[in-house]
Parts: sequence; C-alpha cells; structure tokens
Amino acid sequence: MRGVRKQDKLTNPCLTMHQPWASLLVCGIKRIEGRSWPAPVTGRLWIHAASKIPEEATIKAMEDFYREIYAVNGVTDLNFPQYYPVSRLLGCVEVVGCVKCDELTSWEALPEGVRLEGQTDFCWLCENPQVRTLPHCYIMPFKYSTITEISLSNQMQKLLVPFEMRGYQGVYNLEKKIYESAVRGLTPVKGPLPVKFPLPDARDPFSLKPGSIFVHLSENKSPTVEKSSTLTAAIGGARAAATQFNKKNQDIQTDSMQNGRPDSFAIGRSEKNTLEDNGFNEGTSASAKKEQSCQIKNVESSIRDQRRAELKQHPGPTPNVFAAALRGLKPS
Repeated sequence: MRGVRKQDKLTNPCLTMHQPWASLLVCGIKRIEGRSWPAPVTGRLWIHAASKIPEEATIKAMEDFYREIYAVNGVTDLNFPQYYPVSRLLGCVEVVGCVKCDELTSWEALPEGVRLEGQTDFCWLCENPQVRTLPHCYIMPFKYSTITEISLSNQMQKLLVPFEMRGYQGVYNLEKKIYESAVRGLTPVKGPLPVKFPLPDARDPFSLKPGSIFVHLSENKSPTVEKSSTLTAAIGGARAAATQFNKKNQDIQTDSMQNGRPDSFAIGRSEKNTLEDNGFNEGTSASAKKEQSCQIKNVESSIRDQRRAELKQHPGPTPNVFAAALRGLKPS
C-alpha cells in the first residue's frame, strides 16, 4: 500500500511532517492533510514533526494562508502556535476518510474555507486534534524549542510537551514505549472552526473514500469561492513556501558537485530529510515527483561517473608493486 512501510503493522500509525504544517494540524487550524497518495489508514494518526527548522518566511506564508481562508467564513481571530518544535511527536488527529481534490472543492456541505484547503491530489479529512499536555503551573526544564503554548477549548493555557524521536517516510508504526507514554494525558484541541465531515453512508464509518463524494454531488457545479486578491496571493505564497524544501535539497546536491565533493552520504541524508511530501507539495503531481526523481538519479549518475574518472586518473598500485610492498611489512 502506498505510503506504508512494509515491515509495519499499523496498530499505532504515525506520520512525519515538516513544520509549520505539523503543528497547524494538531492545533486544529489545518483540517485537510494533502498528499499525492490516498490515506492508507483511518482512525487515530499520530503526528511527528521532522527535524528541519522552519524559516520565518515559511511560517508567515502558511499563517497568512490560513488567515485568509478562515476569513472567508468570517473567522478572524486565530491563535497560531507560539513555537514550532522539531524532531518531536506532537499529538494526533482522527483521519475519518480521504477524497480527491475535485470532490472536496465541490462539496457544498463543507464551509468554503475547508474547500479552499483542497490544493492537492488527495485530501485526508482530519478531525479531533489532540495534544499531550501538562498544567501550566507545572514547570518543565525544556528549552523553548520543545514547548508550544496553545489555547485550548476551556480557555486555559497548557504546555504541549512533545516527545523527541526520529521519523520515517510514509506512514509507520509508533514504537510501543513512545505510544504508551504519549497516549496518557491527551487533551482535545478546539480549532477556530472545527468541521465534522458528513458520511456518504451513515451506516458505514469508512464510506469516505476517493470517488465516494462524486455520486452525492448535485449535477450543477458548486458555486466557486470568490477569491480576493489577498486570498489569491496567500495561496500562491503557501505553494511557494511548500516547494522550498525540495528546492533547497536539490541546491545542496548541486553545491556538493560544484565544490568537488561528491558526497553520497550528503545526498542520502538530503533524500532522507526530504520526506516524500510536505505541506502543499504533499500533493505534488505525479509528473512533478517523476521529474524530481529523475533529477536525483541524474545527480547520483554524475557522482558515479566522476568517481570512475578519478579512478582512471589515479589508478591503484599494480599487483606486482602491491605484492612487493606486502612482503616488506614488519609487525610493529
């Protein structure tokens, strides 16, 4: 199944996301998780923040985007996370289904702002965000990067205390020890405009799947949301921010080649840190992903060619020279 690590039995599925998208999801601001592949699970999905520290411009672009789409429904008071911790398990959401982008944007039963979040091939429908919290009076000896202060439904301030852990690509199983600690003290978070996704079939809790909404839509197309200039700019800014991760990783590979350092470890690390998806480019089209894959293969091929050339220019010792040198070795 796409996006699922083969060795994992998904008893406690987890997804690693870049910041600020990860915190926006568990804080209830982000309601749609966009991907280029359909959701392989339904039910509780743990959210882990990747190790890359988000830039201020990226955070601003995504916060501006959500300000604009919430304003469409008259919501102007958004409490964004104060911090965006990395390499941490943040909390969880409930994935209640998955639909195609065209279905979401045409779904009249949903608020306009939710439909505007449909910017990717597949849209994972997320409800009931939760974080593990401790009372505000409990002092934790953590650096600021490990603590996010958010406003909860009871208007009391809580401290979000994420667990430090590493992540993986795709949907993977949360380690048992981490799960047992994380599941204690989960606190529901009330977002600024929570949404309940109606099931096409009330008798089937798994009826929200790609293609299930098309048959329930009216023949007439749903009225499109009128986009103001600021909304259009915010969508463009969010798209640009999401693509920065892929671009920067490609730049790292290019710099490595130009500096005469064909570091295969650096390229492997870059590919590892570039999670398959992120933010809006979590729904990157198949052609774009194919192009990116080709670029990576071209870089790897260039490295192999350069190493072959170096070996030809600086060949190792001949067998006779090696044998003579070996005979002359003395124990130390």
